[in-house]
Amino acid sequence: MNKRYLSVSGSSLVAASILLAACAAPTAPPPVEKIVEKVVTSAPQVVEKVVEKVVVATAVPAPAKPAAAKVLRINLGAFPDNIDPQKASFVNEIAHLKLMYEGLAKFNEKLETVPGSAEKWESNKDGTEWTFTLRKGLKYSDGSPLNAKRYEYSIIRNINPATAGEYGTITNEVKGAEDWQDNYGVANDAKEKDAAKKAKAADAAKKGEETVRSSVAALGADGKPCKDYKQEDCLTLKFSLKQPAPYWPTIMALWVTFPAKEENIDNGTFKDWFNYPKFQTGNGPYILSSLEPFQRGKFTPNKNYYGGVGKIDIEYSYLTDSAVAFQAYKSGDFDIIALAAEDLPTVNNDPVLKPQAKIYPGSCTTGLQFRNFTKPFDDPKIRQAFAYGIDRDRWVKDVLKDLGAPALTWIPPGYPGYKQGETAYKFSADAAKKAIADSTYKSVDKLPPIVLSFGDNPRNRTRYEWLGARFKEVFGNDLKVELKPIEATAFTALQKDKNSGLQMFIGGWCADYPDPQNWLSVYFNSKTTFAQRIGYANPNFDKLTQQADVELDAKKRADLYQQAQDVLVADQPIAFFWNNVNAYLVKPSVKGIKTTPQDSGWPGDIDPISLDIQ
Repeated sequence: MNKRYLSVSGSSLVAASILLAACAAPTAPPPVEKIVEKVVTSAPQVVEKVVEKVVVATAVPAPAKPAAAKVLRINLGAFPDNIDPQKASFVNEIAHLKLMYEGLAKFNEKLETVPGSAEKWESNKDGTEWTFTLRKGLKYSDGSPLNAKRYEYSIIRNINPATAGEYGTITNEVKGAEDWQDNYGVANDAKEKDAAKKAKAADAAKKGEETVRSSVAALGADGKPCKDYKQEDCLTLKFSLKQPAPYWPTIMALWVTFPAKEENIDNGTFKDWFNYPKFQTGNGPYILSSLEPFQRGKFTPNKNYYGGVGKIDIEYSYLTDSAVAFQAYKSGDFDIIALAAEDLPTVNNDPVLKPQAKIYPGSCTTGLQFRNFTKPFDDPKIRQAFAYGIDRDRWVKDVLKDLGAPALTWIPPGYPGYKQGETAYKFSADAAKKAIADSTYKSVDKLPPIVLSFGDNPRNRTRYEWLGARFKEVFGNDLKVELKPIEATAFTALQKDKNSGLQMFIGGWCADYPDPQNWLSVYFNSKTTFAQRIGYANPNFDKLTQQADVELDAKKRADLYQQAQDVLVADQPIAFFWNNVNAYLVKPSVKGIKTTPQDSGWPGDIDPISLDIQ
C-alpha cells in the first residue's frame, strides 16, 4: 500500500505546540465544591445538602491527551467513477453516498421502508398523491438548514433529462416526467433535420418540465410554495403522480433523491464537484473529510445528524487486487474486506481466520452481458449460443469455490418474483453449437472476432482466461475470442457508455429494494438507461411491466411480472450466470454489525451509527 510522507513543516508545527504547552505557568486550582449531607431526624425526614467551599492543594495535572479516534478500515475495491447522487449507479459509488446523505425514507435491517428525514407520509386512496412531512430542525453537516425545497431540487434534478442520470427514469411516475424526457431528446438531437419536428418536441418538453415542477412541490406551513432553502417552516413535500405508486416511499429511500446542495453542484468551477469533500455537504450520519483518488476516502461522524453520532471514523481504501487486500487484512491493515473465492481455502484452514468469515445470502445476479446492437450479438441465436455455452456449475465450483450459485433467472432466490425450477438455457454444448448453426452466421468460423472486456487485476485475468478456455472447449478453436483487461475505474465508466465499444463483458445487478419492479421495470424497460446501453427493447416486456407497476392486486401484479420475466428469459439480452453470496472477512474487534442481503458494499452500512471497535 502507498503511504503519504509526513512533511517537515507539519512535524515542526506539532513540536512547537508541545513546547508552548510545556512552558505555560502553573495556576492555582479553583476551590472545589464539597457536598455534605445532613439528616434531620425529626419527622418528616429531610435531607439537607450544604455546599462547603474547600480548597484542595493538588499538583497541576498534565494536559489530557485526546483519545485516538477509532477507525474502521474497509477495502472497497475500485475507486468510484461518480459519486453524484443523481448520477451514481454502481455499488462502490452508492457505498459513499449512503454515509454522506439520507433520503426522506430509509431501510432498516429487515429492509423495511421506515422514516428518514421525513417523520411521516400519507397518500390519497389510489396512491397518486403523496405528502411527506420532514422532521423539524434538520441540518446539513455544516450546520445549515435542510428543508423540503432541497429535496424538491434533487428529485427534479433526477428527472431532468439534461442531468443524464443512470436512474433518471426511476421517478417517472411524477406527472410530466416522461413527456419532458422523451421530447427533450428529439428537441436536442443534432442529427434531426426536421425543424418543425424539433420545435414541436421542444414545446412538449417545456410543458413536461412545467408539469414536473408543479407536481413536485415543497410547501410551507401556509400551504404555499416555499420561497428558498432557508425557510424554516418549509417541511412539506407533495407529489402528484400519473399512476398509482404504493411503493413511492421506497423510491424516496434511494440515493437518487439525496439532497445534494444546488450551490455545490453548480459551483462555477468544478464539473466533477463530487470528488471534492468541501462540496459533499450532506445530511447523513457521516462527513467525507478527505478523498485521495484511487487511494483512500476518510469519513468522520456528522454531529448534526438527527439520528445520533457515530462512535468511529470510517476509512475506505481502493485496492482492486484481492490478493493484495487479503495480505493487508492478515497484516492488520484492514478491518473489513471482501472475501475472494481464491482465499476461501486458506481461510477455512486457518483457525484464526475462519471465525472472521461472514458468508450469508446476497442480492445480486451476474450475467454475461452483450451489446445487442453490435455484431454478432444483434443475432439472438448468437446470444442463445453463448448462454447455452456457459458451464455455470463448473464456474461456481472451480472459480467461485461455491461462493455463489448458478443462475438461469434474473431475480435471485429469496426475492419476490424468483422463479424456481427454470431450466431454459442450461449448459449444453450441443444446444450451443446448434444455435450457431441456426444463426445468420451458420458456423463458428464465420463469426467476427469477439472481445471479452474486464476490470484488470491478476485474479481477474485468471478468471477470464478460464472462461475463454471453456468457450473454446464448446465452440472449438475457430472461435476468435480476445481478452481485453481495462483499468477498473475506467471499465466502470465504459460500461455506462453504450457507445464505448464494449462488446461482451460480465456485469450484474444488486437489489435496490426487494420488489420485482426493481429487477424488471427499472433495469430492462426500453426507456431505462440500463436497457438502452445493452440495446434491449421488447414492446411486450414493456407492456407487461407497465401493467404490473400500477396493479394493486398483489397476485395479479406477481403474475404480470412473471410473464415479463419469461419474455426476458426467452430473449436472453444477457446470459444469466450466477447469484452471489455476501462474503466478507471482519475483524473480531468490529462490533454492532447488522447484515442484510443487500450488503453489496460492505456489511454494516445499513446502520453505521451502531458500529464500534473494541
